[in-house]
Amino acid sequence: MQEILESCCLCPRNCGVNRKNGQTGKCKASANIKIALYSIHQFEEPCISGEKGSGTVFFSNCNLNCVFCQNYEISQLGKGKEITIKRLAEIFLEQQERNVENINLVTPTSYVPQIIEALKIAKINGLKIPIVYNTNGYESLETIKMLKGYVDIYLPDLKYYYDDLAKKYSKVDNYFEIATKAIQEMYRQVGTPVLDENGVMKKGLMIRHLILPNEVQNSKKVLKWIKENIDSNVYVSIMAQYFPTYKAKEIPEIARKITKEEYEKVENYL
Repeated sequence: MQEILESCCLCPRNCGVNRKNGQTGKCKASANIKIALYSIHQFEEPCISGEKGSGTVFFSNCNLNCVFCQNYEISQLGKGKEITIKRLAEIFLEQQERNVENINLVTPTSYVPQIIEALKIAKINGLKIPIVYNTNGYESLETIKMLKGYVDIYLPDLKYYYDDLAKKYSKVDNYFEIATKAIQEMYRQVGTPVLDENGVMKKGLMIRHLILPNEVQNSKKVLKWIKENIDSNVYVSIMAQYFPTYKAKEIPEIARKITKEEYEKVENYL
């Protein structure tokens, strides 16, 4: 499976670089897994964190270049430490021993083959809790198909309906078409949310959407697409926590938080 790293096409950028020979593409990831931290996270959506918290593993580097990224030190500057596949499997098991609700893979796209190998090792050694794939949504269909049977909960962003926004703020082409095809495959794999008796998600799809300043129409179009093309029973997490960080402070259109009025317009539409 790791031969894909010799001409990397894990994400839609299709850089074609040989990561095993030390080459890096747009995401700057090498052939080695790199993580920034792993922790118990209490502040995901309530049905993800539950009472016990989500066992997050934050992977370094990212295949998007969002100018407003709140984790830019990890995603853009590559802060983190390289570890082996064996060590990643151990981390999954250590998180389970800490009695978390799930293993939450944050920005995992660049390391899918290695993650699958680590999951195989961890499952042989007793990993049983759900696996959450927490992604920006800019995913290759083939990569999502590789994950079938390994991921229980897909937690993708659907950031943009308008591709000019994706180009301007995340430096990618055709975001909407690519992300929606990937999300439809995620839905085919896991379906609508299944919760346990405590209201904690065990399987299913939840789509996140961050409201951007001056872009209420973008949010409405995203929500309309979800209802018409996925399922009105799928979970949607509308995020209002945008604030201008990283390079966004220098871009007038997004150099502020969203207003209460903007949030209420999206909430009412939802």
